[in-house]
Amino acid sequence: MAICCRAMGGSVLFQDALQARLDIIQPTAAMLRDYDAQDTLQPTPHVEALIQALHARGTGVFLISGGFTQMIHPWASKLGIAHERVLANTIRFNEQGTYAGFDADAFTSRSGGKAAAMQHLVDCGMPGPFLMVGDGVTDLEAKPPADAFLGYGGIITRQAVQNAADWFITDFAEVLPFVQDGGCASGSAEVKCALHQQRVQPNAVTS
Repeated sequence: MAICCRAMGGSVLFQDALQARLDIIQPTAAMLRDYDAQDTLQPTPHVEALIQALHARGTGVFLISGGFTQMIHPWASKLGIAHERVLANTIRFNEQGTYAGFDADAFTSRSGGKAAAMQHLVDCGMPGPFLMVGDGVTDLEAKPPADAFLGYGGIITRQAVQNAADWFITDFAEVLPFVQDGGCASGSAEVKCALHQQRVQPNAVTS
């Protein structure tokens, strides 16, 4: 846990933290199957409603994560996000189902990977503007090429993230009115208007 927090805080290279965590855990294919079968995780409050609202207005939603596809894909399916829109790491196993490393070519397997993943979306011709959503320094690094950054502190608040965010929230319910309504409220921040205006349908990327 300490290694993960240091990586999210930006004090160690992400690839070093990722390698260290997996070397300690030594995950197996059976462990992941058991994890999926438990199905005990709960989504962050109001994130399902937000993603549904974004989909309803035609906004593309992608998941860019330093986590693992084997654990993220089931949740992406529940949220209505195609697996092709998940850019994350993949654990590799040998024929016996024991740990055999991870995909070092994945964008998010290294520091700066979320910015690289975002740039990949831009280079592929995805329509902008792009809004990055996240709670860590690795998420903040994705602006640019993201046009704006929405910092989230509902689970943990990192001061560097809060200070640099274009808009900082602690509950995704704060965003819903700007997605669901039809115009910018007077005095709203630019990032709120990007979500709010009918003529702008940004791609929302969450970590």
